[in-house]
Amino acid sequence: MSEQILIIDFGSQYTQLIARRVRELNVYCEIHPYNDIPENIENLKGVILSGSPCSVREEDAPIIDLDRFRQKVPVLGICYGAQMMAHLAGGHVLPSSIREYGRARLNHIDQHHDLLKELTLNSQVWMSHGDTITELPNNFQVIASTESVKVAAYKLENENTYGIQFHPEVTHSTEGKTLLRNFVVHICGCNQDWTPDVFVESTVAGLQKQLGNDKVVLGLSGGVDSSVAAMLIHHAIGKNLYCIFVDNGLLRKHEFEDVLESYKSLGLNVKGVDSKQRFYDALKGKIDPEDKRKAIGRTFIEVFDEEAHTIADVSWLGQGTIYPDVIESVSVKGPSATIKSHHNVGGLPEKMNLKVVEPLNTLFKDEVRRVGRTLEIPETILGRHPFPGPGLGIRILGEVTAEKVATLQEVDHIFISRLKSAGLYDDVWQAGAMLTPIQSVGVMGDERTYKNVVALRAVTSVDGMTADWCHLPYDFLSDVSNEIINKVADVNRVVYDISSKPPATIEWE
Repeated sequence: MSEQILIIDFGSQYTQLIARRVRELNVYCEIHPYNDIPENIENLKGVILSGSPCSVREEDAPIIDLDRFRQKVPVLGICYGAQMMAHLAGGHVLPSSIREYGRARLNHIDQHHDLLKELTLNSQVWMSHGDTITELPNNFQVIASTESVKVAAYKLENENTYGIQFHPEVTHSTEGKTLLRNFVVHICGCNQDWTPDVFVESTVAGLQKQLGNDKVVLGLSGGVDSSVAAMLIHHAIGKNLYCIFVDNGLLRKHEFEDVLESYKSLGLNVKGVDSKQRFYDALKGKIDPEDKRKAIGRTFIEVFDEEAHTIADVSWLGQGTIYPDVIESVSVKGPSATIKSHHNVGGLPEKMNLKVVEPLNTLFKDEVRRVGRTLEIPETILGRHPFPGPGLGIRILGEVTAEKVATLQEVDHIFISRLKSAGLYDDVWQAGAMLTPIQSVGVMGDERTYKNVVALRAVTSVDGMTADWCHLPYDFLSDVSNEIINKVADVNRVVYDISSKPPATIEWE
């Protein structure tokens, strides 16, 4: 097992970012909620305490027993974590006289301390807190300040325990990576040996031990996660992995054939299943988005289960679950109140009575791509935009029919092809077209028309949790609109969605 940093989550919106920054240093880390910390953590090198929307002054504030870690491994408290350590040791934490949120500058830095080495005077940091530490306990020493925050950073005397009032994990803290490197590498002494090559080697060895001669069935989507998961299992057990790729009639134009062809070159044992009509029948008359999602998910489970039963003696179900999915299910706040039904095919393991193997459940999306490159998976797969599980079924507003799918496939094909030919595809996190239930008046030739309105959507994002609309060039959008209207008979108007997430979602349904 690699050396690891434990990140204790008190509910901060930035906790996943802390983990991403540590992973970028080639150091393995795990996030655990403050109320569910594992008893024995192998090869623990240090602990980071996250921020929190809570105040340490609240009666039911989240608290942990710090004696379990202090003076055994280095500890770094960020924002709430720093306030909690000071508060528990007898310091004073009070509401800030002004809300301290946004950019600030460190006008005092004591660079004698390892945590702050190579940080420059007036370095920009990001504050986000309603409380502030007004008085430190006797054995706490101030090591950095801003103009309005005296205790921007502190160290406990004679031990490697630190607290900082700002957030080094966000990009607005311009030298935040340096500070985290100082803590993780220099103070905790991590070797920075957690690389994609090491992950592949150890994961394949672990899968071989876990699976032995058992058979595994896995549903491929053509996307990054399922493809990388399949290749890892394939490297471990070869032909004992059976992949199923279902054509639900809601894929992009030519996607079924193209994806099957790309998997052939990887040596995967893949069966393509044409179930278009079955999905259209299941969607008939359904208008509500959640009803459509459930119908698609239920039909997928039925088709997949039937196909899996044609394979004798299958013991395992392979899934492309990644780390954010795992964190979400065990977060401080618990699982989301309403997880969209396409995010996981939750009924499969129970229905099929199979054990689950998830080789990617410790990785973030960008790490999955790096592992994929180590496995020499083509960029045509690794670089693909995320695509929703229900496919075009939730990009057609209202009832889904084969005719509407055909129309949207043509529109989507023009948009995505144009993004690629213009060299814009890799600058976009996700793009697609929505077929609205609106028809508008138009003039084509000498005739009035009354045809469909389609909306184009392109966003930039790091992980899909938040997203901004993509500022595509006007000339590009004009050319795409003209081509769609000229080539797709049922469309006479194209609009571009300029909503960000939040408040809008990336998909329309």
